Parts: sequence; structure tokens; C-alpha cells
Amino acid sequence: MTEANNSVYENSLNKNTLYIVATPIGNKDDISLRAIETLRSVDRIYAEDTRHSSVLLRHHGIATPTVSLHEHNEEQRTASVVAFLQEGGSAALISDAGTPLISDPGYRLVRGCIDADLAVCPIPGASALTAALCVSGLPTDRFQYVGFPPARETARAQWLSTLAALPHTLIMYEARHRILATLQAIEEVCGGERRACVARELTKRFETLHHGSIAQIRQSMSDDDMQLKGEFVIVLSGHQALEDEANMDKAKQALQILLPHMPIKVAVKCVVELLDVPRKPTYNLAVAMRNADSAD
Repeated sequence: MTEANNSVYENSLNKNTLYIVATPIGNKDDISLRAIETLRSVDRIYAEDTRHSSVLLRHHGIATPTVSLHEHNEEQRTASVVAFLQEGGSAALISDAGTPLISDPGYRLVRGCIDADLAVCPIPGASALTAALCVSGLPTDRFQYVGFPPARETARAQWLSTLAALPHTLIMYEARHRILATLQAIEEVCGGERRACVARELTKRFETLHHGSIAQIRQSMSDDDMQLKGEFVIVLSGHQALEDEANMDKAKQALQILLPHMPIKVAVKCVVELLDVPRKPTYNLAVAMRNADSAD
């Protein structure tokens, strides 16, 4: 059995090393001093979009040569990057925003460097998914990043159905031209009562956080075209079944009091708002109770 390659990296800049450097997700000053020093000191920076990254680099006085490395050329460029590092060079990999490799290119390059016994060193920093999670108001002890939902309606619904019953917090990214469609799909598959936070334009001038149920958030955003512009992170609460005995008992007790005095829909709305329980299971319970009373 081959032993795993374990390496210890010092904080000082090393040759034959690829640095994975996190850059700001919006505000240009959300970058660490170590990241700036690394980008200034390496021999070469590999950037997803050199024109986009040049704005940030100029802002911090970084004149290091840049080379493009994106999803369309990563596989072909990996060999040349590895050769450059093997010859004694040092390089940094950055994405357009945030931590590289998170829904961005870089996996093949990192794997190629590891396979060639080259050092790969993280320079941590901003990440949209952790930024959104920490202000979501949802449980953070266990969460799962699931990337971008599929673009096509049927595939998106099927994808969500595989996630709907998971008990932990889910984090996904979405583009502005699909944000409403995705929120609608979440509402249909997971239920409109599912708690969520939709973070828009994090760290930028028009940063907005929408908290509430998926149905509330979707309605609020659809009523304001300005809220459909920018980049989005969706943080979705995990599934919590109403079948939990304590919640079921509370809902049932409340419905027993309300149903004799009002229509089912009104009674259900009151219980949902008072007890913060999902509407659909509560409605089904109310119908069953009403039918049982009628049978008597």
C-alpha cells in the first residue's frame, strides 16, 4: 500500500507551489494581508477572467503577470502549469470572486499538482456560501452546499426532490435569470412554509437579505424587479416533519378549538401562524378531523 503524501507548508512563500487564494466576493477590501502579499510575490497568477481580476489587482497594487485558466481550457493548461512549477516557479490560482473551486474551475489543476508531488497551499478568505450561512438565521451545526440547481424545469424539480427530505441546512447558488423559477420550484417541491434566507449581492452596495418562508420570499421578490438583479445565495432550512409528536399534538389541540367556529382554511391559517408549523400537513390534519366529526 502506498503511503499518503503529507506535506507541511510554511507561511513564507515557497517555490514549486500552487497557492489557492480567496478573493473578495464584492467589496474589494475583503481580502487578507496574506492574500495580497502572496499575489504580489508569486511568479504568476492564474485567473478565471484576467480582465475581471485586473480591476482587483490594480486596486491593491499587484502587478504580477496573469494567465487565464477557466473551465474551457483548464484540462489543456494543467500540464503547462505543472511544468512551470516543477521548474521552480510559484503560482496563485484565483477565481472571479470568493474561494476558488467552489462552483468554479480548479479541481483538475489541483489534482494534477498533487499527482506531481507539488505543494498546494490554501490562502483562505471570502466565500459567498459561508457569508450567507452565517447571516441566515438557520442552523449552522450541519449544512450541505449543493451548487447550482439544474437549468431545466423537469431536471430542477427532480434534483430538489432528492434534497427535500434532508434534515440539515442546504446552500445553493442561483443566477438572476432563474432565481424566481428556482424559488417557485422549491415552494412546489419542499412546501411554501420551508424557512429560508435569500442573500443578494453580498458585500456589495445593494446587499439584501430576505428572511422568511420560501412563499413569502418569492412573493416579496416578485413584487420588486430590483430584487431580481445581482447574484444570489439561497440558504434553505432542513426538513422537519410535522409528524413530530409534540407539534402534532399542539396543532391538533388548536384545531379542535378553532374548527367548530370557522372554515377549515381560516383555522389552518391561524394554526400555521401561531405555531409556525407547515401548512400542507396541518391542512390535511384539519380535513381528517372535520371528516371524522361529520362521520359521527
